[in-house]
Amino acid sequence: MDNRDPLDPLFDALRGEMAKLDAPRGVEKELLQAFARQFPQKKRWYQTLALKRWALAGGLSTAVTALTVFSLVLHNPRLGADPDAGSRALVARSGGGLFIALESLDRIESEPAPRVVETEVSRSSLAPLGIPLTPENAGDTVKAEMLLGADGQPLAVRLTSID
Repeated sequence: MDNRDPLDPLFDALRGEMAKLDAPRGVEKELLQAFARQFPQKKRWYQTLALKRWALAGGLSTAVTALTVFSLVLHNPRLGADPDAGSRALVARSGGGLFIALESLDRIESEPAPRVVETEVSRSSLAPLGIPLTPENAGDTVKAEMLLGADGQPLAVRLTSID
């Protein structure tokens, strides 16, 4: 029983003839250029925007964010206060690290038995808290001290090593 396709000898002959053909150098490049001229592709929406426009948009959004944070600090003095002075700051520097309250200050103060646990937190999970995140450091971890309530829920975090 022969399992060969009857067209196999014909395909072998075609392969042999095609191997003999050799196009001159640069023909493929010229053909692709001619095709591109004849059928131009439309630019995608993000290719039409210039780099200067993106930079302007980024600069404006940064300025608006900075202005918003500055106005919040002016209207709520607790945000920029020194935590060692007995204030009730939500975000402040203390002990060389950044202290961030994750729960309300009333909840933290009313906790009967809080405990501090040292840990390492991924930088990508801290991005919503405003920690700088780039593709180069997205996989890195940050040393932190977590203030946990009796139920195990995090109440606050102190970031001790942000590079």
